[in-house]
Amino acid sequence: MKGEGSLIIVRDYREFDADCVGILIADTYSEFNLAFESPEERDKFLGPFQYARSQKRSHREAIAKVISASTVFVAEKDGEIVGVLRGRKDKLQSLFVRGDFHRQGIGGRLVLKFEQNCVGQGAQEIRLMSTLYAVPFYQAIGYNKSTGVRRMKSFDGEGLKYQPMKKVLII
Repeated sequence: MKGEGSLIIVRDYREFDADCVGILIADTYSEFNLAFESPEERDKFLGPFQYARSQKRSHREAIAKVISASTVFVAEKDGEIVGVLRGRKDKLQSLFVRGDFHRQGIGGRLVLKFEQNCVGQGAQEIRLMSTLYAVPFYQAIGYNKSTGVRRMKSFDGEGLKYQPMKKVLII
């Protein structure tokens, strides 16, 4: 299996990671969360990530700007980025793991590093808006549904279902 063998490294995101991270987000979001959408609607939800493979400077800058968050970690295997997590003190904003690396502990390692970082900043709980695809993953690592399913806007796309979730870090 492709994911077996060598070590997974979880590290801070660096500016030069933007191109690889943009492609990872575009591909993963499309495959696992937007597959049911028409190409036109999918592009609306992807926003600048629809141009992840573009060499146009304005596209690359827009993607780098969206990736930017107070906390961004990447998971790397053999020098290749296979996962990314974006967030801030008490909110996990997004988590993407390349499909061929699902169920190998990468998402869990990214979230654990994020939780440790949040505790260090004094956070007592983390909130997130999980796509329906990812709810079982988050439940398996201790997150609970906090309300019923809702719909969100993602860039120019509207109506994507999500599940609000949270995890108490300190009791």
